[in-house]
Amino acid sequence: MKIVRLSTYHAAPRWLFLKIETDEGVTGWGEPVIEGRAQTVEAAVHELSDYLVDRDPARINDLWQTLYRGGFYRGGPILMSAIAGIDQALWDIKGKALGVPVYELLGGLVRDRMKTYRWVGGDRPAELIAQIRALTEHGYDTFKFNGSEELAPLAGTAAIDALIAKVAGVREAFGNTVDFGIDFHGRIGAPMARVLLRELEPYRPLFVEEPVLPEQAEEYPRLAAISAIPLAAGERMYSRFEFKRVLAAGGLSILQPDLSHAGGISECFRIAAMAEAYDVALAPHCPLGPVALAACLQVDFVSHNAVLQEQSIGIHYNQHADLLDYVRNPDDFRCEDGYIRALPGPGLGVEIDEERLLEASRAPPAWRNPLWRHADGSVAEW
Repeated sequence: MKIVRLSTYHAAPRWLFLKIETDEGVTGWGEPVIEGRAQTVEAAVHELSDYLVDRDPARINDLWQTLYRGGFYRGGPILMSAIAGIDQALWDIKGKALGVPVYELLGGLVRDRMKTYRWVGGDRPAELIAQIRALTEHGYDTFKFNGSEELAPLAGTAAIDALIAKVAGVREAFGNTVDFGIDFHGRIGAPMARVLLRELEPYRPLFVEEPVLPEQAEEYPRLAAISAIPLAAGERMYSRFEFKRVLAAGGLSILQPDLSHAGGISECFRIAAMAEAYDVALAPHCPLGPVALAACLQVDFVSHNAVLQEQSIGIHYNQHADLLDYVRNPDDFRCEDGYIRALPGPGLGVEIDEERLLEASRAPPAWRNPLWRHADGSVAEW
């Protein structure tokens, strides 16, 4: 079997799909994308195709190393996201060719079902209680919401009190019947993180995500030393080599690699094993589409330390299309009481509706993340 063609498709809400075709008619799908930089990643995918066409897609390890090491300059969000989508598609081909799910090729199941959580509240957290209440009626009991909108590097007491009040309101409304993670999206710096972690402790969040930017990863052990709240990060780390330094330094309780950014299934399987060696949990980042989620689940079901899976049903980014709109087998992705079972189909287990995807790709939106500014006019972290 040989690779003959790589094709890419932009589609709402902000996704890029990759189709890899072979001379034997077996095809694989991937999602190589950086949200807001899809065209840049697309260009990288096609540039890397020179290493792939006419090669055997079954040699995933060799192809991965070729893509990673063959160009001298390596790493970073663009190249690693391009490699990630290619890697997903190669695993999809291999599983389909052998007639088994990818998780069987990775050693088989370690669990029967995987816990997922739902996003609530949007970019500027609001209506948290109403949204959580509506979702609990569908069996969900675990949620994530943004901790703040833009927050000054040294915020006053009014801003802090308003933030804490929202979290306190959720805990007061639901008691211990729900769990929630708080995502700060790197919007607060280390000085405010120290204050907020202590203020948040009484409300027992499941975790606090990206309390500081990954550029300030040296703060993770310092913040962990002053708070009992588990710290999570990893969506903006792109290889096992970045995760190696963070794990060695300590401070994180949960790693969140993104399987469309951090080198795909091959690399994230290795990252998961590294995390397990440090007794750190795995909760893959995935606010993206169905191929990305399917790839995450393949790793979740073979990683003993996987504890939570993000998924994008109803997420605030999903305008004009939702998670399963381009999928022919939505029932396989059904959540029951917040859990999803291992996808039964071969390869990644996702069947893409190519006709609908092709139609959507004719006029896709050019998604860009918002550009926020502080009250003084300086650029704020989004």
